[in-house]
Amino acid sequence: MVKVEDFQQFGKEQFDTAVATANTCQKNFQAIATAFGDYAKKSFEDGNAFVEKLAGSKSWDKALEVQADYAKSSFESFVAESQKIGGLYADIAKQAYKPFEGFVAKLNPAR
Repeated sequence: MVKVEDFQQFGKEQFDTAVATANTCQKNFQAIATAFGDYAKKSFEDGNAFVEKLAGSKSWDKALEVQADYAKSSFESFVAESQKIGGLYADIAKQAYKPFEGFVAKLNPAR
């Protein structure tokens, strides 16, 4: 039989867990915003360096080589940053699920 005190304690535990999860999620969102900002800054700087190299090309072959190098490095950078940011989003999803995990476990005790 469930006592009122047990139910109140359970509610307090769930509230505390939800608050802790919200704080963690906020930190993860800040990390995502920082990662996006850093990637945008790096991408802009790389683009400027590419334009400078392209403008300094003396031949058509050299210009194509510079463009190919830029395309390759841009793609690699994009994939790496996408994986990093995707991992941060996965962490948020895991943290958001934690309060429900404990709630379900207490509602359905092992038999």
